[in-house]
Amino acid sequence: MPRLRIGDIELHYEITGKGQPILLIHGLGSGARDWEMQVPFLSKNFQVVTVDVRGHGQSDKPTGPYSIPLFAADTVELIRSLDIAPVHIIGISMGGMIAFQVAVDAPEMVKSLVIVNSGPEFVLRSPRDIIRGLQRLLIVRLFGMRKMGEALSKRLFPKEEHRELRQLFVERWAENDRPAYINSMRAIVGWSVADRLGEIDCPTLVIAADQDYTPVSLKEAYVAKMPQAELVVIADSRHATPVEHPEKFNEVLMEFLSKQV
Repeated sequence: MPRLRIGDIELHYEITGKGQPILLIHGLGSGARDWEMQVPFLSKNFQVVTVDVRGHGQSDKPTGPYSIPLFAADTVELIRSLDIAPVHIIGISMGGMIAFQVAVDAPEMVKSLVIVNSGPEFVLRSPRDIIRGLQRLLIVRLFGMRKMGEALSKRLFPKEEHRELRQLFVERWAENDRPAYINSMRAIVGWSVADRLGEIDCPTLVIAADQDYTPVSLKEAYVAKMPQAELVVIADSRHATPVEHPEKFNEVLMEFLSKQV
């Protein structure tokens, strides 16, 4: 089980395949294994690195506070230690936020970006947003990770044919360390690099599910502020696009990456 000492913690990572390096960064409450439909596909042509972010999976789960800049600093040190810069970075949800932060803090580390169902900020502006955030926090505190996983699974995988995906999601979600998950939630809220988008001049692909938590129009707005960004929308998809529609997602991903080699 490869582990790398990064400052005061050890991060779990895995490397598969050969070629130009790609780093896959998972979302909140997820882990490296949730890229299992991408790693075999990408590793045919690339060296694929997956990592469990601090507080997740098989990586250490120190006490907080956590922050997106801290996650990004861990990621930069991982890239440096593995000597894989510049690297193609693919991040979903919170992983996309980490990717944005790395791109503005250490642009020399990034060859290209793929941002999946994410954005350059997570600011709760409306009463509805605040209520949703508090609801998630309360469910976790009062009922635990499994109950949170059950609630989320119905939104992420609502169809009858998604039954096995829902079950797998709940089982994996229940494995989360509750304090680390709460610390990671707090790390996201209020974070923003929206005023620095113009600094990101590497080729960037934004993949958006048409039924993601946030509307496609928000992705269109921030893509327009980036010098080399393009947007692809995947239809009939929700927040967990790489799991829900792996074939289509992989196709879109490879079309972009093949142009960056």
